[in-house]
Amino acid sequence: MGRNPILLTAEQRQELERFCKTGVHSVKLLIRARIILELDTSEGRKATKQEEIVKRVNVSRQTVTCVKQDFLAAESVKAFLQRKKRKSPPVAPKITGEVEAKIIALACGEVPKGCARWTLRLLADKSVELKIIDSITDMSIHRLLKKRGLNLT
Repeated sequence: MGRNPILLTAEQRQELERFCKTGVHSVKLLIRARIILELDTSEGRKATKQEEIVKRVNVSRQTVTCVKQDFLAAESVKAFLQRKKRKSPPVAPKITGEVEAKIIALACGEVPKGCARWTLRLLADKSVELKIIDSITDMSIHRLLKKRGLNLT
């Protein structure tokens, strides 16, 4: 693991040790901290061999390499030990407030001719037919109505 050795200052080492011993943290972050402590070569310590770290921490060799690279790229120990925040959700929600309001208004409105009452599937089909939304399942309609305290049964 030689080209870029991990040289922790006393404060950094203390911070990592404290992180591992106190508080409630995700397992992934604890493993990251333990790997860096194992790789530390400061104050005359010898870095643990990669194979040993793999066995002790129960991770892959690639994980050890990636964690080391992440630590070397991080601004500080604190930044290294924090999970990255996502800038936006992976997929924008289809059902916006406006769509929700239109579907609720439809459910509270008059039932189509030939039907005794609104069903979830009928509401989903009518919402697509009226171009309120491009596609929606009956279960999504169910969750939407249940969230607002409305019930079709």
